[in-house]
Amino acid sequence: MASSNFIDYIKFCSRSGAGGSGAVSFRREKHVPKGGPDGGNGGRGGHIILRGNAQLWTLLHLKYKKHVLAENGQSGSGSRSSGADGEDVILEVPLGTIAKSDETGKKLFEITEDGQEVILTPGGRGGLGNENFKTATNQTPRFAQPGEEGKEEWIILELKVLADVGLVGFPNAGKSTLLSAVSAARPEIADYPFTTLVPNLGVVPYRDHKSFVMADIPGIIEGAAEGKGLGIRFLRHIERNSVLLFMVPADANDIKEEYQILLGELTKYNPELLDKDRLLAISKSDLLDEELKAEIRKELPKDLPHCFISSITQEGITELKDLIWKSLN
Repeated sequence: MASSNFIDYIKFCSRSGAGGSGAVSFRREKHVPKGGPDGGNGGRGGHIILRGNAQLWTLLHLKYKKHVLAENGQSGSGSRSSGADGEDVILEVPLGTIAKSDETGKKLFEITEDGQEVILTPGGRGGLGNENFKTATNQTPRFAQPGEEGKEEWIILELKVLADVGLVGFPNAGKSTLLSAVSAARPEIADYPFTTLVPNLGVVPYRDHKSFVMADIPGIIEGAAEGKGLGIRFLRHIERNSVLLFMVPADANDIKEEYQILLGELTKYNPELLDKDRLLAISKSDLLDEELKAEIRKELPKDLPHCFISSITQEGITELKDLIWKSLN
């Protein structure tokens, strides 16, 4: 998908419908003297509703919806007839979408399941007709309840990509090449930094018809948590990955140091990311012989599962999938 089509942040005005007014009416029929009050209730105003859709992965279709307005409820009428409810507006969003209040910044809720529906902005309640207010001492009430006003608020929708494995690495570490080698995804690949400007998702097939989802996160550089490079714009997507796969190329000056820098940037952004399972893949390993690999192994952290891979020659790809599957399960 073209990079300009990936939208993970939108802001819009959400306005629900007002409730209809209750009716003031009295039964008037030839053979029914003193029929009494029969005013019906007003209809409810329309809700603004968010619904999860597993087929979506971007908020692009909502980018130009700056105002979302629901229908007002209809007023009640005689013969105890209630007014029609206002039509709800349903906005379909990808899984992993978070709704926030623009005014307070408070998280309202999150959509995580296909078909999940949550009322974002509730419609106003319909007013009661005069039939509801009759009593023994007031048998002909000449008043009814007005409908409640709808609610208007500015809402932020923020998408965090849901994936099993997130690829973390500096620009040109081979993340996009790996994703294209193990899945049907075709991210842009070139020999210059920041080729990937948006997250890319791919479904990786595994043994016995199993599979897992891998996300290629745009490259991190030292100081990303302070806003350098692409900054923290895409770091939030890493929060949703079950396993973090760190990728460091074999031609790096110091593989262990690059890993520590990447880990440090994630820690500055969100210390809770340290609780996730971490794996290390040394990419472009077709450049190394066995002696160099042995030297590199000695320097790596003992508690960090790792493997040497080459997306071009397919070296270590099967072992990497096994390592990921073991970590996921």
